[in-house]
Amino acid sequence: MKRFMPKTVELFVSPEGGRLHYGRPCGSYPASGNFIDPRINFDPSVEPSLCAVWLEYGAASFGAATFKFYSRISNRIRQIVCFAFVLIVVFFAKTAVHSAETGSWPVFHGPKGDNKSLDTGLLKEWPKGGPRLLWTVDFIGYGYSGVSLADGRIVTSGNIEQDGKTLATVFCLDGDGKLIWKNDNGPGLADRRRYPSTRATPTIDGDRVYDESALGQVSCFDAETGRKIWSRNIIDDYGSEIPRWFLGESVVIDGDNLICCPGGPKACALALNKMTGETVWAAAPTGHPTGYSTPYFFTFDGTRVVAIETEKTVEGLDPATGKTLFSFPWQNFRTTNVTMPVYRDGHLLMTSGYGFGTKLFKLTKNGDGTITPSEVWYEKRFDNHHGGVILAGDHVYGTTHEGSWGSIHFDTGKIGYLVRSIGSGSVHYADGLIYGLSEDDKTVILLKPEPDKYVEISRFELPNAPEGKSWAHPVVCGGRLYIRHAQYLYCYDVGGK
Repeated sequence: MKRFMPKTVELFVSPEGGRLHYGRPCGSYPASGNFIDPRINFDPSVEPSLCAVWLEYGAASFGAATFKFYSRISNRIRQIVCFAFVLIVVFFAKTAVHSAETGSWPVFHGPKGDNKSLDTGLLKEWPKGGPRLLWTVDFIGYGYSGVSLADGRIVTSGNIEQDGKTLATVFCLDGDGKLIWKNDNGPGLADRRRYPSTRATPTIDGDRVYDESALGQVSCFDAETGRKIWSRNIIDDYGSEIPRWFLGESVVIDGDNLICCPGGPKACALALNKMTGETVWAAAPTGHPTGYSTPYFFTFDGTRVVAIETEKTVEGLDPATGKTLFSFPWQNFRTTNVTMPVYRDGHLLMTSGYGFGTKLFKLTKNGDGTITPSEVWYEKRFDNHHGGVILAGDHVYGTTHEGSWGSIHFDTGKIGYLVRSIGSGSVHYADGLIYGLSEDDKTVILLKPEPDKYVEISRFELPNAPEGKSWAHPVVCGGRLYIRHAQYLYCYDVGGK
């Protein structure tokens, strides 16, 4: 009887998207969707972790693991076993990619700007007293900054006093809340009449961290060491006027560029080279000071747009060139535009506080590539201040300026409900539920997004009682809930058991 010598199977997975192949090496292929091997096809848009997997006799490897298959059976059976093994590898590859995605929140309101966590399998209700508190830190300075997370690092910012000076300081922590590094981003806001603190949430992009201070200092730091790589003041460089409540946006990375908004007489927005800080483009000025909203990206009819807000307008810009695609008036009586827009299906929803309300605009593309916004509806009662809103299903959820929690239909503007609960606050969405934080009384709530009624599932209170507002937005990432208040950062375990 013929004896089969021990054989091994080799697997390779490259991260570009593509296909599976076995029997001979097939190399790496671009994510073009054209598959030479018809037996096992994967859509790159669905399976972005896969480009080429091949099985051949030799050493078997997948990532850091080595798998060896020894066979004394027929080639046909061995092929079946190998194919089954490929499916297992694909499953774990996809799981690894999902884990990497859910463990990353590199920018304010997340990579899509929609303030929706990718986490799943979370607690559907909290025990009395709240979820388990994993750790608390109190050394990050006073601030309204939230957190960004990537590659096992957590970054935030706060004001600290050093040698008699107030410094806006970026802090980098590990997953246990221990300090990795800290470095200043120039002078901090110390005017007690203007809520002295940091505002922006630092942004992580690969091996760099970016931050904008309330006084307009934009700096780039080495993510591993905290070394300052470059720094410039966009208010000084562009002769801009600092708005009443100082700068509140978080910078956003778009490819090779960093997008930020000085406002004023020379440019409403800038693209800076993220590696050097040099100006790539400066968008046409509106003459108004900048607003407080973080740049928001969306794609309409094949055209990418970044929407920014000044004190009195909304500007839609081409993120590649800075060209103005649309502009329309947007101003409450305090000229305080904060909440980021929401885009869906050719429509842009805007909301602003101080009794101004919410409007939906239909976008129409013109022959020259510009865009015309047309008002669809207006609802004055739903006026979000700066706690953000969440689009879940066909309804937008959030708080009004005077403190009601509510919902409004995206397409029609019909109010679903307005209910007094814990006063004005900020929101975040994860695993089908809304996480809310009161700005005044340290209360954290878990809501079911029901269009026509307020459904509160659980609540608890933060353990410390420092002065000031809770204006940082909650974040759920990697099964953990991060809550910032004043000089405290709390980390709670909200992963399902």
